[in-house]
Amino acid sequence: MSIIPDNVLINEYLSGSNEAFDTLLSRYKQRIYSFIYSKIKDKDIVDDIFQDTFIKVIKSLKKGTYNEEGRFLSWVMRIAHNLIVDHFRRKKRMPMYDSHDNAYDVFYKMSEPSKNVEDFLIDTQIKADLNALMLELPQNQLEVLHMRLFQDMSFKEIAERTNVSINTSLGRMRYGLINLRKLIDERNLTMTQ
Repeated sequence: MSIIPDNVLINEYLSGSNEAFDTLLSRYKQRIYSFIYSKIKDKDIVDDIFQDTFIKVIKSLKKGTYNEEGRFLSWVMRIAHNLIVDHFRRKKRMPMYDSHDNAYDVFYKMSEPSKNVEDFLIDTQIKADLNALMLELPQNQLEVLHMRLFQDMSFKEIAERTNVSINTSLGRMRYGLINLRKLIDERNLTMTQ
């Protein structure tokens, strides 16, 4: 049985099928929830932001303002990210990143701690963009990047864990980085402050 593409499910939902939206929600809820949780460690706040994210998704879909051309997950991640930033603005405090092994907080170590709120917002937007892009990589490339960058595993250890040769592990890392650069270029994203 083939997986129904996101855009088909969106159109079915807009035509009145709540089951289509339930399918989208179940497809991405764990990734979105984990992303929010990686930024905010308070389960009650995470639950609220998660719910607010999907309320905004529903409102935007019904208004007809969604036009992400097949990038539904990236769009939802951006909505969640913006709600997280709003939360920190309201609290007037900076988040503490300590989820060093979280696949959805992929590049959080890349920069120095921010000096002001503007730097923080730019930095968190870059990280959110990268995290969303990482989710678009093939699973085997995402897995190798995560093991290498965040678990500090050698390519020999990665090869043993994934049951492939060292050369295959190296290739997956290389292609993962190449594909990530392509996605950054395609979306015209700026990854520096």
